[in-house]
Amino acid sequence: MTQSLPSPAAHARAVLAELGVAGLPADGGVAVRCPIDGAILTQVAYDDAKAVEAKVSAAVRAFRQWRIVPAPRRGELVRLLGEELRAAKAQLAALVTLEAGKIASEAAGEVQEMIDICDFAVGLSRQLHGLTIASERPGHAMRETWQPLGPVVVISAFNFPVAVWAWNACLALVCGDPVIWKPSEKTPLTALAVQAILDRALARFGDAPEGLTSVVLGGRDAGERLVRDPCIALVSATGSTRMGQAVAPIVAGRFGRSILELGGNNAMIVTPSADLSLTVRAIVFSAAGTAGQRCTSLRRLIVHESLVDKVADAVESAFSRLPVGDPRQDGVLLGPLHDAAAYQAFVAAMDQVRADGGGVSGGERLLIDEHPDAFYVRPALARLAAPSPGMQRETFAPLLHVVPYRDFDEAVAIQNDVPQGLSSCVMTNDIREAEAFLSAAGSDCGIANVNIGPSGAEIGGAFGGEKETGGGRESGSDSWKQYMRRQTATVNYSGALPLAQGVRFDL
Repeated sequence: MTQSLPSPAAHARAVLAELGVAGLPADGGVAVRCPIDGAILTQVAYDDAKAVEAKVSAAVRAFRQWRIVPAPRRGELVRLLGEELRAAKAQLAALVTLEAGKIASEAAGEVQEMIDICDFAVGLSRQLHGLTIASERPGHAMRETWQPLGPVVVISAFNFPVAVWAWNACLALVCGDPVIWKPSEKTPLTALAVQAILDRALARFGDAPEGLTSVVLGGRDAGERLVRDPCIALVSATGSTRMGQAVAPIVAGRFGRSILELGGNNAMIVTPSADLSLTVRAIVFSAAGTAGQRCTSLRRLIVHESLVDKVADAVESAFSRLPVGDPRQDGVLLGPLHDAAAYQAFVAAMDQVRADGGGVSGGERLLIDEHPDAFYVRPALARLAAPSPGMQRETFAPLLHVVPYRDFDEAVAIQNDVPQGLSSCVMTNDIREAEAFLSAAGSDCGIANVNIGPSGAEIGGAFGGEKETGGGRESGSDSWKQYMRRQTATVNYSGALPLAQGVRFDL
């Protein structure tokens, strides 16, 4: 049964009020549109150059104080943030659905990811460990330590409007760094809501410096100001490869650091030994989940020639049955594309498949009468006899290319033969194939999975990819080291002054 729901705009106003977001302009600001129906949710005011400069200056001042706060005490702030996120999980997830168009369970999962990284970072705050290194000189000790780096800018994308900020911010805060957040201009409301939640944690914490965290709203010009500012020690940017190509040289030119999470053109190899029931479920979620708008979404399906028709038919059938509609409704598994530009890119990619000699099933625009200003689509399956030029490009939509392969080495070669290198997987019950896929001669991606799809990741592992994906790593493992500077120290506790490498310099 279809639920009776308020309009997205009314729903958003109610959720924003519950989350404590106030002061949005009634008019005269920049419109924020809802992908569910295309209507305006509200307006926001963008930061001008003076406001951006003031927030950077405040972060610089905050750094001077925050860097000398003991790391476990810094971790206490993140612990309090985790508590506030738990209390606000339902409301923040609802806002993610309204602003990004994700189905309810995916939105809740994204907020849970924020909570999980808070827990990870709290533990990390007591484990920012260095090394003790043996010295070749008598009476000397060497050690390697990690020190806070400086203000960090997080530039996030619309498709994960809150989790990616948390990956960066929680680690940066425990490492001693202030954080400035420049969200996508498509999803500013979730950023304002998270800052309101964080403000409650800051109030409970009691003595954090002013300007420790802030949100900069704006378009490309605001992002460019932050990227160019020499006071910003690290820029963590998520978006297109084109965006990364603009950001990286600017940051490198001023000898800053960057973490880049860019394009993904992810593949699955399906071998003859694969569990096909497991495989089809993994394919459908990876290709159609979030309407194909994840950086880890499945774009290319490489299937052994003995199975390609069977697998493609099963996926086509599953795509045709997926419930599409308002992502707030129970039972809906596929919400809208975010905007008209995304839909146009989807159509252009399907046209390219046909130009390359392939056939396309699905891909129709849906719910036009109910939501003429929104862009709901049926996931599309593109069948090709061999890899095509169109497969080289990432399309941020639910379009899955299917090609056959003859032997495993050919499958791996097809998998790797794209400019991007984010996520990959193989479906097999052959241990040799699994280990070959994970070997140095196997997948060239930052993420390589066996018997699960490429989409989705746990916070405990470092997230990121190679080649045009940018090479950055965020979230778990030892990603924290990117937010700190390494320092090697030698202490002479003897009464002599021997030099390294046997050098003699006698006066």
